[in-house]
Amino acid sequence: MNGLQSSVGQEKKRTRHRTFREAVEFYMIDFKTPLGKGIDLAIITLNLLLVAIFVINTYNITSSLRGQLWTMEILIVAIFIVEYFLRLYGAPNRLDYVKDIYSVIDLVAIMPTLILLFLPSSYFIYDIRVIQTLRVLMVFRIFRFLRFISRDHLLFGTISPKMINVAQLVVSIIIIFFVYSGLFYFVESPVNPDVQNFGDAFYFTVVAVSTVGFGDIVPASGAGRFVTVAMIISGIIIIPFQAARIFRAWLVAEREKRIQICPGCGLDRHDMDAGYCKKCGELLAGSEE
Repeated sequence: MNGLQSSVGQEKKRTRHRTFREAVEFYMIDFKTPLGKGIDLAIITLNLLLVAIFVINTYNITSSLRGQLWTMEILIVAIFIVEYFLRLYGAPNRLDYVKDIYSVIDLVAIMPTLILLFLPSSYFIYDIRVIQTLRVLMVFRIFRFLRFISRDHLLFGTISPKMINVAQLVVSIIIIFFVYSGLFYFVESPVNPDVQNFGDAFYFTVVAVSTVGFGDIVPASGAGRFVTVAMIISGIIIIPFQAARIFRAWLVAEREKRIQICPGCGLDRHDMDAGYCKKCGELLAGSEE
């Protein structure tokens, strides 16, 4: 407890010497201090809400609920706009920030709602293709979560490097399934009676990527077949690549262990700098007492 209070106190002292712009930059990327953690948790929660709104809107819901979801979406996107400009304001090099992949993803998350908000009402009647295209872009909002699964950032840096790789694999699988489910829903729902909502599309994506292929849902359009091919190729490339990286990291960690038989319990693998057996505590041969 004293250590935490000390670190917070040191952080307050450092904050006094920062300019306002430097403080904005720090807290928009920080994940260690209470304020930095609070900002991250708030953004993650809003991301989840925005993804949930997208999914719910694919179901047959009342116009009243759809209106409430639209209002909530506008409020969330307004917060994301403030976040984007705060990050831009605090960035040491603003041109580099605008070109950064995370910044591009943030813009993709913001723009569809803004365009729909200011689009003339005539477009909703005469050019449904524009609306569909903008709603397809909303699928890619899930990529905003990539900002929070970097090697040092995940769960505020409290989990081991081994588990970070596992978590990144799980998030990669979720992103693949979500993105392709959304794309498949938008290209198939107008022409395929078996695809009525996001849940149907998600079910098809899992079945297709896992190569089970029950055949109860099949693509009915050329675009649907193209999305299906893309999702399968992505699945057989990205998932094994991520899994191989995990196994490679584990193998390297095992090779770094010293082969040393404990005279007490017989355990034959220990860390390179181990002086005592990690199982029974016996002094290892060659280690000074």
